[in-house]
Amino acid sequence: MTFGEPIARREDPRLVTGQGRYVDDLGRDALAAAFVRSPHAHARITGIDVDDALDVDGLVAIYTWEDLDGRVGEPLPLLIPHPALTHGRTAHPLARDVVRHVGEAVVMVVARDRYLAEDAAERIRVTYEPLPPVVGIDNAANATYDVHDDVPGNVGAHLVQETGDVSAAIGAAPHVLEFRLDIERSASMPLEGRGVYARWDADDGSLRVYSSTQTSTSVRMAIAVKLGLPANKVEVIAPDVGGGFGVKIVHPWPEEVLVPWAARLLGREVKWTEDRREHFVSAAHERAQVHHVRVGFDDEGRLLGLDVRIQHDHGAYTPYGIIVPIITSTQLLGPYKPGAYRVEFTSLYTNTVIVTPYRGAGRPQGAFCMERTMDRIADELGLDRTAVREVNLIRPEEFPYDQGLIFQDGRPLIYDSGDYPEMLRRIKELIDWDGFAAFRAEAERMGRRVGIGLACYVEGTGVGPYEGGHVEIDSSGRVHVSTGLTSQGQGHQTVFAQVAAAELGVPIEDVTVTTGDTRRFGYAVGTFASRAAVMSGNAIALAARKVREKALRIAGEALEADPRDLEIVDGVVRVKGNAAASIPLRTVAVLSNPLRYAFDEAAQQATQFAVGGSPDEPPLTGEPGLEGRDYYSPPRSTFAYGMHAAIVETDPDTAEIRILRYAVLHDCGRLINPRIVEGQIHGGVAQGVGGALYERMVYDAEGQLLNASFMDFLMPYATEVPRIETGHMETASPLNPLGVKGAGEAGVIPGSAVIAAAIEDAEGIRITRMPISPSELYHLRLAAASGVAERTNRAGSASPS
Repeated sequence: MTFGEPIARREDPRLVTGQGRYVDDLGRDALAAAFVRSPHAHARITGIDVDDALDVDGLVAIYTWEDLDGRVGEPLPLLIPHPALTHGRTAHPLARDVVRHVGEAVVMVVARDRYLAEDAAERIRVTYEPLPPVVGIDNAANATYDVHDDVPGNVGAHLVQETGDVSAAIGAAPHVLEFRLDIERSASMPLEGRGVYARWDADDGSLRVYSSTQTSTSVRMAIAVKLGLPANKVEVIAPDVGGGFGVKIVHPWPEEVLVPWAARLLGREVKWTEDRREHFVSAAHERAQVHHVRVGFDDEGRLLGLDVRIQHDHGAYTPYGIIVPIITSTQLLGPYKPGAYRVEFTSLYTNTVIVTPYRGAGRPQGAFCMERTMDRIADELGLDRTAVREVNLIRPEEFPYDQGLIFQDGRPLIYDSGDYPEMLRRIKELIDWDGFAAFRAEAERMGRRVGIGLACYVEGTGVGPYEGGHVEIDSSGRVHVSTGLTSQGQGHQTVFAQVAAAELGVPIEDVTVTTGDTRRFGYAVGTFASRAAVMSGNAIALAARKVREKALRIAGEALEADPRDLEIVDGVVRVKGNAAASIPLRTVAVLSNPLRYAFDEAAQQATQFAVGGSPDEPPLTGEPGLEGRDYYSPPRSTFAYGMHAAIVETDPDTAEIRILRYAVLHDCGRLINPRIVEGQIHGGVAQGVGGALYERMVYDAEGQLLNASFMDFLMPYATEVPRIETGHMETASPLNPLGVKGAGEAGVIPGSAVIAAAIEDAEGIRITRMPISPSELYHLRLAAASGVAERTNRAGSASPS
């Protein structure tokens, strides 16, 4: 069996030896596009002068919004509408009259190469009338100025969900706390930025587009609609994609419309590759939220009522709807029973880059809010932080557990399976929670400050509506698997091959996998929300089972055996208990396709005279070939879960923060490949560390991004990412045939929460805002010394003092 084995990633040798094939590796002779982008956060366009650019040798075309014909010039689609999104707004591919963030595209230039296109773009003079910018959640909520004239108060969306009578529950609670928690804006920063390369075939009236995207089939549909083409005349292919993390799920980006449009208009190949500054100012960010918490609880720390008001910064436009705050508001609950719960969010426009999902997609904010709340309760009562969590956990016998809310997929928020108390026991053991007091005492004798933190989360994974899979066995015995979703480094070529090999009983070496190519599979949703293994994994399994059933039927006829008495082992169909009575799958594949013509020796076995059969029966029943296609559509999401614990040290003089230990326990159902799951967790933890200690987007009051380069935007190096101690639990999901749940975002979700808890434990100073830098910690110390900042009593730590 290959399912469950820690097989090394099959795609890595090609990628790490420089044999990858990315968008910018294609179209060497294509014309190049470049864009003139707004230097203002909010301004009216009063004029565009292109005269100086016309002198650039090699210039091919210049386009402004007025040149965009038909649906190309209309606003981009609002991909995920929602009743609560009452004032959804999207941008035009090129700004029409007003720009609403620095980096918004105003003019498109096409030239012989990128250098000439950039030269021409620099010569174009755009004049603006600056308008007052709205930057930051507080300014947006105050609504002194509007981002959109027709959006009152800058409120794009407002949503309330409630279970129970929260006011009554909190009003009757023995203990009540109120506080504010902030998460700042960040971004995913994949190694490869966005890119689009388009080729128009005038004779055939067809378009081929290569895009660095997380959703090739949806890009195909969007381009077809915008350009007025039949969908079957548009092919979209995602070649190797150098990371996505959510930013490449948005579609179509302006460039994904404009580059194919220009290619068709000019009858030439056109390509655009994003540079790093463009990615900072014109792609997408995430994370920025404010949480106002009011919580009531009893003497044991048991939640009686929880009321959370969230303010979400969604930037200048809402192309991806309000998925992020919906996820925060529902996933905030984690593994706990909240008693009565009311959550309200307001999603606000600002004159900054759009906000769309970034790995974790609202869950890191939710985990930070709930886990900081648990720590506040423990501190208030003088209880161990793990004891407060334990008393609130959903018990194993309570599954499936209905939280009484509606999740991001429009389905009830019902947890499918899990054992949260056992995981809490194991994470305490893994980090040696009960032994930390001795470690702290020894550190203090050496003049060192250390602290420990713990954070829990539940992650909705495998959201619908569907994915599909196609499996084919050819006459050489090779197995070809294809699925429509895309790959950005998750190991799909390995994991999906394992699923197919296990279902078919063939060596994994015989299986090849294709993803993200609409020529091979035209119907799909995309890669996001930790859904690939759940969705395409199960679709491929179902398709493989169809192929297996057909193979056993055909082999049974050839062997004169009941298909129920057959098995497939190492690519050979054989009678159980009698290996001599067997037939290779490659021969079964030949027999599945009755032929008139023989192309090779294998084909001779399937020609009409060789096969023979009854003259009264047709040569073919069903479809030819040994292949199958199927789709998996879940009733609702599966819910993975995990717990992280960390020990940190804070320097008494410099306030530098160092992670000494980091432990992870995780349950994503049945593990297809433990090695790949662990790699996903490690990568997520690295991004979680970045989000907690380094990464933030810093805007000034005028809406200028002050750190729009890797010189100024901090990310953790390998030296800042700790060794990660990992453990797994496997609670199968009852919702899908494979029993799997998603794992892609597990490592990042509780990062800010667990590190904030550990720093707070080390310092005895309340940590309410993340990320945190040494400079900010230093100033918190000064404020605490002067009595301005709030101190904790450290009674809720692993070593009460």
